[in-house]
Amino acid sequence: MMKPHRLLHRRHFLARSSFMAAAVSTHGLMSTPGVFAEELVRTPAQTAGPFYPDRLPLDTDNDLLIINDRITASVGEITHLSGRILDLNGNPIRNAVVEIWQVDNQGAYLHSRGDAGGGRDANFQGFGRFLTGSSGEYYFRTIKPVPYPGRTPHIHFAVKQKSSAPFTTQCYVKGNPLNERDGVLRSIKDVAARESVIVDFAPLADSKIGELAATFDIVVGRTPEA
Repeated sequence: MMKPHRLLHRRHFLARSSFMAAAVSTHGLMSTPGVFAEELVRTPAQTAGPFYPDRLPLDTDNDLLIINDRITASVGEITHLSGRILDLNGNPIRNAVVEIWQVDNQGAYLHSRGDAGGGRDANFQGFGRFLTGSSGEYYFRTIKPVPYPGRTPHIHFAVKQKSSAPFTTQCYVKGNPLNERDGVLRSIKDVAARESVIVDFAPLADSKIGELAATFDIVVGRTPEA
């Protein structure tokens, strides 16, 4: 069994590398420290919510679609979710642990009280971790988030650094009509800050199975020294 701290699963190393290379080519900014730093918006902190896993899965890697070595994948729209962890000057933050957790395609969290009534997809990992490198980037393979009663689709994030309290936020799906009625999202009063957590889940070019790609940079506004 893979040790919990080996946060990048070996079976997706090549896929991740190819995807990140394409993202760099497309966006041109992913590996450039400090670029356009004056335009950076501090990512708003948001609640971790009541459904952070109360018992972590045995598999906590960055591929939420496959649990350990199972053959059956989870149900949902396959999404390549990536981004960078940055400080306010646009400098990448390395050795930060990025965690995500979200509901499965039936609206259920990986939590003893997280079932929305439709059952749980036993093949969805529901939680993952990634350790950032020198460029501050992270990568997950997951599903496009779906709504559940009372909430618009979203993915929870926690960024953990040494000597700092965890920073928690959420990202949302651009264009989803439920965004306008979501109390957690609407609680962000600053328009630029609110827009910074709304992400485009766009079709992945050349994908033959309808995969999506989403990029969410997180500007935490502090470093371990701060």
